Amino acid sequence: MKSHTDLYFEELNQALTKMHCTGPKGRVIDRAQAYERTLQIALEATGQGGKLMFVGNGGSAGIASHMAIDFSKNGGMPALCFNDGAALTCLGNDFGYEEVFAKQLQFHARRGDALFAISSSGSSPNILRAVEVAREIGCHVITISGFLADNPLRALGDVNFYVGVSEYGIVEVAHTALIHAVVDLKRAVAPLARPQVVS
Repeated sequence: MKSHTDLYFEELNQALTKMHCTGPKGRVIDRAQAYERTLQIALEATGQGGKLMFVGNGGSAGIASHMAIDFSKNGGMPALCFNDGAALTCLGNDFGYEEVFAKQLQFHARRGDALFAISSSGSSPNILRAVEVAREIGCHVITISGFLADNPLRALGDVNFYVGVSEYGIVEVAHTALIHAVVDLKRAVAPLARPQVVS
């Protein structure tokens, strides 16, 4: 009988290998196509003077922060995350929590930018509202979701990554890995010059 530890890592491995990828209108695409299109969107956005934007709640907010700095520092693609505490409490207080990311997109997003919308459940109202505003502005959208196969976020992106698991920890770890792969693939295609170390 396998230990709980073995079962945990087996489930994590399955979550990553059985990840589902779709394009607009739910068209199924394979993993290579999904990453190629995501990287193309990110490079086009930043290559034309735009930026990448990341949103998420809770654990997904942590992933959003992590990825924004990695895309900027390691990927050479300007990126930011909209989870500053003062901004969230100000906008939540003034407009309601559903608007905390949408308002920031209205302040900062420009046509051609790209939004990475991260939600374990794929049904967080503030994430869905952020996508709605991003589309109104003319941004590209990449969604990263989990839990139920019919979650609404999964149908809204130019590229949609879906992890069909209902355990928060597994979904969040899988989401971190699958988004990080975009940075790593970019570095493989177009590596940045390594910074000189001053001794």
